[in-house]
Amino acid sequence: MSASKSVLSGKRPAAVVYGCAGLSLSEEEREFFRLADPFGFILFRRNCQSRDQVRALVAELRASVGRADAPVLIDQEGGRVARMRPPEWAAHPAARRIGDLAVGDPEAGAEAAWLNARLLAAMLHEVGITVDCAPVCDVPVDGSHDVIGDRAFSDDPELVASLARISCTGLLDGGVLPVIKHLPGHGRALCDSHLEQPLVEAGRAELARSDFLPFEVVSDMPLGMVAHVVYRELDPVDPASTSRIVIQSVIREQIGFDGLLFCDDLSMEALAGTVAERAVAVLEAGCDVVLHCNGRLEEMRDLLGVVPPLTDAAAVRWERALTFLKPPGRGDVDAMRERLDGLLEGDALDPGADLVA
Repeated sequence: MSASKSVLSGKRPAAVVYGCAGLSLSEEEREFFRLADPFGFILFRRNCQSRDQVRALVAELRASVGRADAPVLIDQEGGRVARMRPPEWAAHPAARRIGDLAVGDPEAGAEAAWLNARLLAAMLHEVGITVDCAPVCDVPVDGSHDVIGDRAFSDDPELVASLARISCTGLLDGGVLPVIKHLPGHGRALCDSHLEQPLVEAGRAELARSDFLPFEVVSDMPLGMVAHVVYRELDPVDPASTSRIVIQSVIREQIGFDGLLFCDDLSMEALAGTVAERAVAVLEAGCDVVLHCNGRLEEMRDLLGVVPPLTDAAAVRWERALTFLKPPGRGDVDAMRERLDGLLEGDALDPGADLVA
């Protein structure tokens, strides 16, 4: 889908992505989105029941802001993190399953990574979703919290980098923009940032050798998401998402990512302060767009007048991102799925429990 109107000219949308409460918009939500004019929207499990319903909801969201090209995001990684789930949609493997395959058979693992991403893109493109918050480029370490766990391809940073690169290609080939996450690396977190503030003690040199490496390999991708994690040696006070030091000196300069940068969800308890204070903090630190995902209208209203329009730099980054968004290439979805199942040896894919409803 190409832009119907450049964000570089005319009135720019607010630098925020909102969730919604249910399977369709209420009149209150529709009116709020018309007034607030957010950059885009994000869907969760509570919003996804059937193909026709999701397709209609996506259309409703875009109609509410009068922009046919407004991005609609979703976290559709596979494994535990899947908003569109069986029986309506096929289950997909967790990233670690593909990583384990690649250890024993690198060619099969690479093919499985592309096929899985291409199939995810087909699922999303069918209902009008244009952005997938995947792949996870984090590198777990022994003793880290399971919030990342098997969402990561491997604990080998070079393998993570390779499979993340291939997955980005598969999503793009299917007409969907990937979001690399969670910059500059969430794999060392000892707690769940949905619930509390993780603190990473590793030094900058160690982080560069491991955590940063996959992000450097995919740093040319158009979209990224920053973690709510404190890295003591980089910034002893602020998590990456509210740290100008981390965003500028590490994400932008050392890693070299110059794409559109989302913060992780403002609703997560890793951040201090009110929702409005959190939004101000992440934007002042250098994030381009804030995510508010829980669909609570009273919180979204608190962001009115607080979140400004996209900056010049953010608008340029989004225009560049749209150049990556192409119609999907031809592909036999059934044949691709059969091939992926064969590579994975027919293992039953248990979708497990979603992290956030």
